[in-house]
Amino acid sequence: MANSYRIGIDIGGTGIKAGVIDTENQIVGRASRPTGADRSWQAVVQDIIGAAQDALQNANLTQEACVSLGAGCPGTIDAKTGTVVYSNNLHWKQVPLAKGLTSAFQMPVHVSNDANCAALGEVCAGAAKGFQNAILFTLGTGVGSGIILDGKIFEGGGPGGAEFGHTLLVENGEPCTCGRHGCLESYASATALIRDAKRAVQKHPESLLAALCEGDLSRMDGRIPFQAARKGDSTGKQVVDAYIRHLANGIVDAVNIFRPEMVLISGGISKEGTFLTNPLNELVKKDVFGGEDSFLPQIRAAQLGNDAGMIGAANLT
Repeated sequence: MANSYRIGIDIGGTGIKAGVIDTENQIVGRASRPTGADRSWQAVVQDIIGAAQDALQNANLTQEACVSLGAGCPGTIDAKTGTVVYSNNLHWKQVPLAKGLTSAFQMPVHVSNDANCAALGEVCAGAAKGFQNAILFTLGTGVGSGIILDGKIFEGGGPGGAEFGHTLLVENGEPCTCGRHGCLESYASATALIRDAKRAVQKHPESLLAALCEGDLSRMDGRIPFQAARKGDSTGKQVVDAYIRHLANGIVDAVNIFRPEMVLISGGISKEGTFLTNPLNELVKKDVFGGEDSFLPQIRAAQLGNDAGMIGAANLT
């Protein structure tokens, strides 16, 4: 059908992914290019355009078949103007991304934060399909979040809102990349999990947790603590239990403010499945305002993986 496709672009610090999305939110064409974030933003935008054109070619379509283009980008985004206010991953400040893309595509262009796009993608086609109110936590180097209310991204009154990773968990706690101390990100990111696991290995060199990384702290990753905990290692279990408690506290705050129908977890740690989500559901049920007598959202792992951002970006309006 003519004019029934949309282009979705997911811009990352290392890679650009572009997809052509049909009316059923299926990806019918895709392409990728390296970001090359050490270059000028103008050079990166040319490769974003190129990736989108490659995806159209892969789908055997032209841009005349598309009604809109959306792009998700890490950092602080002014969605009203399509400007990347600041992106640490890309080393961008005040980059007019929508304007740059409009120079090559004669269609409406929309830009939002990458976590927002991933959340929207999961609502449109993933783990939260059929729901209108959901919050996504992305657990990686940091903690990103996206909030969907009444089926639309909640951006707040201006750029920089909806950042649950930078809400306070512990006063004067661990240092955070944002400059504060004690943010949720500094306790619930994969980076924080690895930090705490390394500390535990130093205290308990006899533990299975230490054996799984062969006593080499540089080998520690986000999977090893869960592997140790699953095998009954008390040190690994202590690290994982503390990590899950921290994350649960952040989720409780999000639920108390927005009371979504669903909370989704994405990123590599989400692959732990019910070993992660079952205790999260129990802790949130216990601590959320109103407890078991209140409306309790489901906590699930996200489903779409690396496609979530493209599908969500394609659904930006």
